[in-house]
Amino acid sequence: MKAVDVNLGERAYQIHIGFGLIADAADFIAPLLKRQRVAIVTDENVADLHLNTLVEGLEAAGISTASLTLPAGESTKSWPHFERTVEWLLSEKIERRDVVIALGGGVIGDLVGFAAAVLRRGIRFVQMPTSLLAQVDSSVGGKTGINAPHGKNLIGAFHQPELVFVDTDTLRSLPRGELVAGMAEVVKHGIIRDSELFYFLEAHIEEITDMSIGADALDWLIARNAGIKAAVVSADEKEGGVRAILNYGHTIGHAIEAATNYTQYRHGEAVILGALAVGEIAAQHGVLAADVRMRHDALWKRLGVPQGLTSVQAEAILQRTRADKKRVG
Repeated sequence: MKAVDVNLGERAYQIHIGFGLIADAADFIAPLLKRQRVAIVTDENVADLHLNTLVEGLEAAGISTASLTLPAGESTKSWPHFERTVEWLLSEKIERRDVVIALGGGVIGDLVGFAAAVLRRGIRFVQMPTSLLAQVDSSVGGKTGINAPHGKNLIGAFHQPELVFVDTDTLRSLPRGELVAGMAEVVKHGIIRDSELFYFLEAHIEEITDMSIGADALDWLIARNAGIKAAVVSADEKEGGVRAILNYGHTIGHAIEAATNYTQYRHGEAVILGALAVGEIAAQHGVLAADVRMRHDALWKRLGVPQGLTSVQAEAILQRTRADKKRVG
């Protein structure tokens, strides 16, 4: 097992990474508890695969559980399901000292984190990400929220988890499309921050997306990416400066998702399109050298460039970028 520190003073926490950790979650959750009960929020796909393992391990350790299972998909990251989650947590009499576990991908992590941020003006929660995208990116850093008709992630709060708990075994059950979507964040980290990671991806990207990569190498990959995210967040928790580099490809990517009603592309697929667009813009402005641009585009294209955007959608995408939450002026 590997551990990565997120250094945020009183809000500091650890990211634990290893194979088959969900069955042993009680060893890590129990020290956080003031009373022996937890609430778990997950989605239908993840519940079928992993909820029983988590519940059985916790209850064997004397920790009682209650669970809420939401529909899978980006449409869950919305006001109706947010309200349902908050009302359920209140009905379960969850208190500030209690712990809520977000078991799932980025949608569940963002939604549950936001619910935890506002319920009783802040309760504790644990991120237990089960998708590649969530393990390397969205579960770390305390960004929580839901989507709005005007754009992605426009409603939310910064609320750090107590713990991030990454079981890399969950990746073996993901369809290739989900792995490709998660790899968008991995490639992003290599380009913005870590040349050694970039070279590793140039050599092994297909092994990762078809999950033929070894367990040790997979743990290293997740830990390396979590470490990049943790370092940036530790330096700039609330995105006042350097943390903006984590949004590489995301302003246009988020606009694409919103303009297509969150139904045409996975988040990572939209990020691929956004990153290619940013590469073009950077090249036009002379800040991305031609040889680097070639390697930049080649690595993205090895993931597969999503098709289907039309010229009719271009103006809608541009309008959505103007509503981005990071816009200034």
